Amino acid sequence: MFRRLTHFFVALVQKYLPDPFLFAVILTFIVFLGGIFLTGNSAYQMVQHWGGGFWNLLTFSMQMVLVLVTGHALANSAPVKKVLQTIASAAKTPVGAIMITVFVAAIASWINWGFGLVVGALLGREMARQVKGVDYRLLIAGAYIGFLTWHGGLAGSIPLALATPTDWSFELTGGINVGQTIFAGYNLIIAIVLIVTLPFLVRFMIPSKEETFEIDPALLETKVEIEDADKVKTPAEKIENSPVISLILTLGALVYLIFYFGGGGSLNLNIVNFIFLFAGILFHWTPRRYITALYEAVKGSGGIILQFPFYAGIMGMMISSGLAALISQWFVNISTEFTFPFFAFISAGIVNFFVPSGGGQWAVQGPILVPAAIELGVDTARSAMAIAWGDAWTNMIQPFWALPALGIAGLNARDIMGYCIIALLYSGIIISLGLLFL
Repeated sequence: MFRRLTHFFVALVQKYLPDPFLFAVILTFIVFLGGIFLTGNSAYQMVQHWGGGFWNLLTFSMQMVLVLVTGHALANSAPVKKVLQTIASAAKTPVGAIMITVFVAAIASWINWGFGLVVGALLGREMARQVKGVDYRLLIAGAYIGFLTWHGGLAGSIPLALATPTDWSFELTGGINVGQTIFAGYNLIIAIVLIVTLPFLVRFMIPSKEETFEIDPALLETKVEIEDADKVKTPAEKIENSPVISLILTLGALVYLIFYFGGGGSLNLNIVNFIFLFAGILFHWTPRRYITALYEAVKGSGGIILQFPFYAGIMGMMISSGLAALISQWFVNISTEFTFPFFAFISAGIVNFFVPSGGGQWAVQGPILVPAAIELGVDTARSAMAIAWGDAWTNMIQPFWALPALGIAGLNARDIMGYCIIALLYSGIIISLGLLFL
């Protein structure tokens, strides 16, 4: 029965889910019309909101492109290939390959979301190289399903914002430390249950042998050409193929990281990219080899470059028109002290379709939901984590965050989203029960 249900959703998505770019365009139309008919904005105003927000994610877009290309290039270095091969060698069967991939991706995402996205996709690729008979689409879907844990983990935007004195919420709450959010008992239980059970959930999605989508391992190989020493003649070629350049650059990066972490710095997206970049430069040994690997990786970044500005435009309309606030307020109005965390979770899941950014959602929903929680006598920390989990939850059917993993894997959103629907239904139950009863 479970396999048939999975097959139904996979077939449904394959047939009806448009390309992620068209998905973003459809969301644009929905929000545009919603702003006109639900909030009273004119068409002219909605166009202004859209255009005004269109370029607001440029920094984040570049960060995500770097997540993809630096992670991909790093993975194609000899040392990292050996590590991935060692992990993948623990899988002797397709079942083992899929379960290990999901487990590793879930833990890595709990540590840091950018790290988890890259590690899961890269491990999935390596599993497909080594394990015969494994479904490649399900491998990458499993890697992305592990991403569910990120907002309840160490790099969660909302719990970290709550503990930051400069955040808008500090004046209302007096500051909420991570012991009350990330390391609260109910949150840890939700995260642990997901990390432990998601591999088994995906295990039951494994298709029959006849329906298994295998990929030729040769298609996943990215070879970085090593320049023949006899062909390196000009001074420019000697510099490009000199490990000295790579060593000097890496040394400078290492010194910076020592002082950064020694001064209390934390692992954020910029630091993850910084580590991936310079580790790749070092592990490829010469600048020429790293440049070659990076150019190969850039081929998969087109989806991010094209689509992220459209999501920025959607966010601009949602926020400036008041549509996001309207959705949040509606759920507040129907909530009680007991149901408030649940409805905060559901509302965050809905808003996440249109504002797929943890920080963006906190800025939109937090000022409405936090005062409402205080007024109802609901634990503020739990209410905020409900928003955080809602943000992570509907990522399972929102292609925005899947783009880096898909770029690394060379797949389309249609290839994985059918499996992710099952994860959405299951995790929604687990998270809801945890927020209400733990």
